[in-house]
Amino acid sequence: MSANHEITSIEQLEALYGLPSGAAVWKEIDHISAEYRAFIEKAPFFVLASVGPEGVDCTPRGDEPGFVRVADENTLMIPDRRGNNRVDSLRNIVRDPRVSLLFLVPGVGETFRVIGRAKISTDPALTESFVFAGKTPRAVIIVDVERVYFQCSKAIIRSKLWDASRHVERASLPSNGTILAAITQGKEGGEEYDRAYPERLRQTIY
Repeated sequence: MSANHEITSIEQLEALYGLPSGAAVWKEIDHISAEYRAFIEKAPFFVLASVGPEGVDCTPRGDEPGFVRVADENTLMIPDRRGNNRVDSLRNIVRDPRVSLLFLVPGVGETFRVIGRAKISTDPALTESFVFAGKTPRAVIIVDVERVYFQCSKAIIRSKLWDASRHVERASLPSNGTILAAITQGKEGGEEYDRAYPERLRQTIY
């Protein structure tokens, strides 16, 4: 890539794309309206972006629709369900509260974005209010909402994400065990890892 073609300033960027206008501007508000709340409460999945000293992180979060609680028009509450214990997002939030959330609703083209600042609570009354399948989350992420808007359906339409005929067979891609074996030169992973995975997942899903 020639340096002459690299965009290095906001002025160059705006000269190329112009400024946002119309619905692209109007749709952004500073609170969760009744209409936007409907998207959140139907979403079983969102992606959480955070930032810390080591860089940025992006992690998937999923559960039954409604698992992200709309406490009020400026506050979201998210149970931290069991994961791989890396807690990358939580490490970031402790040091830099800025977060962005991207919600997806199966079959719906629009995605929904929330930008705000997060904190982590271990208040027993709060964590116990998120008990599911007999399991209490160790913490709850509380997001103070600053900006909210929907993203039009172009990306979902172009990707055909919800088109079942385009779904990829998992067996056509390297298995988790294969990936780990390649990374560790066979010391970890492999076929035994793959055989044990379904039961391990069943036992640790919550």
